[in-house]
Amino acid sequence: MPEIKQTERVNRLFNRAIDHCKHLRHEFVQPEHLLYVLIDEENFSAALGIFYNPFKLQNRVDSFLAQQEALPPDVECEPQLSVQMSRLIENALKIMAQSSAEQLDVPHLVKAMLNLEESWAAYLLKDSLNGNEANFFSQLISFCEYNDTMAAMGEGSEETSTWRRWVTCMNDHYQNRHPLIGREQELRRTIQVLCRLDKNNPLHVGEPGVGKTALVWGLARLIEEKKVPQRLMGSRIYQMDMGTLLAGTQFRGDFESRVKQIMDGIREEENHPIVYIDEIHTLVGAGAVGDSAMDASNMLKPYLEEGDIRFIGSTTYEEYNRHFSRSKGLIRRFQQIDIPEPSVEETKHILRQLRPRYEEYHGVKYDDEAIDFAVEASAKHINDRFLPDKAIDLIDEAGAAMEIEAHPSKVGKKEIADVLAKTCKVDALSVADDDDYQHLESLSTRMLAQIYGQDEAIRQVVEAVQMSRAGLLDDNKPLASLLFVGPTGVGKTEVARVLARELGISLIRFDMSEYTEKHTVAKLIGSPAGYVGYEDGGLLTDAIRKSPNSVLLLDEIEKAHQDIYNILLQVMDYARLTDNKGRHADFRNVILIMTSNAGAQFASQSAVGFNSTVSRGDAMMRQVKKTFKPEFLNRLSASVVFHDMDRNMASLILQKKLRELEAKLEAKNVKMTLREDVTEHLLKEGFTAEYGARELDRVIARQLKPLLMREILFGSMKNGGQLSIVMRDGSISIE
Repeated sequence: MPEIKQTERVNRLFNRAIDHCKHLRHEFVQPEHLLYVLIDEENFSAALGIFYNPFKLQNRVDSFLAQQEALPPDVECEPQLSVQMSRLIENALKIMAQSSAEQLDVPHLVKAMLNLEESWAAYLLKDSLNGNEANFFSQLISFCEYNDTMAAMGEGSEETSTWRRWVTCMNDHYQNRHPLIGREQELRRTIQVLCRLDKNNPLHVGEPGVGKTALVWGLARLIEEKKVPQRLMGSRIYQMDMGTLLAGTQFRGDFESRVKQIMDGIREEENHPIVYIDEIHTLVGAGAVGDSAMDASNMLKPYLEEGDIRFIGSTTYEEYNRHFSRSKGLIRRFQQIDIPEPSVEETKHILRQLRPRYEEYHGVKYDDEAIDFAVEASAKHINDRFLPDKAIDLIDEAGAAMEIEAHPSKVGKKEIADVLAKTCKVDALSVADDDDYQHLESLSTRMLAQIYGQDEAIRQVVEAVQMSRAGLLDDNKPLASLLFVGPTGVGKTEVARVLARELGISLIRFDMSEYTEKHTVAKLIGSPAGYVGYEDGGLLTDAIRKSPNSVLLLDEIEKAHQDIYNILLQVMDYARLTDNKGRHADFRNVILIMTSNAGAQFASQSAVGFNSTVSRGDAMMRQVKKTFKPEFLNRLSASVVFHDMDRNMASLILQKKLRELEAKLEAKNVKMTLREDVTEHLLKEGFTAEYGARELDRVIARQLKPLLMREILFGSMKNGGQLSIVMRDGSISIE
């Protein structure tokens, strides 16, 4: 319904009309529903009673409504305004504007109803008045004005009609909320504190999404169902929101006046009223001006002290420490109740109880495996939020995704996995169905087809991924922590790139030569408080928080400052890193790969001497142990030694690079063929064990690509074609 400036009685009429429509399970709110509840309104009933018996009219309206078609029991009832009801409201607003009234009132609605054409409400009302519409209308206005005047003159009456606009009575709306499942211990402690004589104000403290607000809605349900101690029977819980209180306050004193009206109004209530303040830390400082100590928290202290009104507050640990803990006088009046995150098993129980509500809403069915998987996968992969909220989000999103399908059906494990992969940047491979192992099984083959001569390195990387998928790794460590050691240009960095590409996850690369100074280490986890860049956060922690499932490549780790090794110790041991603001980055789904050239320069010394039995790998590892601390090496999953490039490896790499070049030429409609002597020439020029594959890149870029460039830009290949690369007089040329 559109936002209308209306009197309190009109607001109540609309709400009651909607409730009556829901009670009858009608699809649309009609003028007849409004007329039915109007008859119970004191001013309308008094004016109508002069001309006709109100109860007879109500029976006639009730008989008409009973003939209307009701929705089936399995269809959710969320009634909309009918065409005639919308027309009635539009006409009432026009009448209000013409009369220069500030608020929509009952006479405007009644006059608009009488003006409706082809409406049973208008017909029944006119038939009851029997031609006395004008007299009835003047009587109705007189009754409304008289009662408004008396209310204004009565002590406290005006406040009573006003303060309810700024609060929400949770007892009246608990049926629209999820039922509270579990939390018996916390709920029992809350009721126990509310029954105290002094300091009977519970304070719920817990992480966002663990169910603090749901606990209070559950309490409201228990009160209405009379399942609470006698002291709390009939208690009303009023939710007070700081945003609503502050909205529209223009002058100093408006906010304080509202708070006082609410507190004085609630104090007049019977049966031990309760005030619920969500995000209660917003009280501290609310309404204060300049250096004034007078804020909302200080205004509430007298009411907290009296004990007539009980208060329930809720806040997070972070906000409690930052704001609430500063007000010692406020803390001592509350009894803190911790609301811990539910366990995985408790969350499964919660979701099974909520399942029918989401099935009805989305028109789908959730199987038990989907519910269990949603809880387990969210607990494992979504690290910056809390159960049960993050698990509920998964099943809700999966249900919404199925609604888009032409024929929504059962939501299973696969549908939950798809949502997790899309919304949480979690690798779809790691949450795939159990029968989808073919992709994993062929991972080693696909990587070996792109990386030549480094079979052992690929075997260890692939094995770590497969063991993680099988669930055999430690849940509190990264998937793998590998140190790649070997000469330059043999494929250490390329293995990390290919792995990320084949798994379909992001590659996060840090060049550790940028972190040679002690002060640059702070960039990874963020600068300390008081230093420049404190607000920016850490480069490494932010990157992992953004992409929790990734390959993290720390290139040339031996060039970094020694302090970085200390940071990496906790990453490799506990898969967790804390930034400068105390936030955690989770590395449990990260493959950590570090590359190093340490010891490569000593590898050639391994064969010195007549009886040397030291291999090149042993020579490199001996130097690695001197470069890195024992506690660092001890936490690695494996240290992998990369072999020097031999002629066979160089030949395979050359063929791969030529295929990449041919693919680029095909985009220009150019087809290239190389004679065998050209390939031999490139291999001869580019193969050096010292510089690895990068020398091949340089030879191709220096001797072959300039010829192709001139032909494509200025020669015969402007519009594409076929060319042959040959050797002529000891150099490469185009035929």
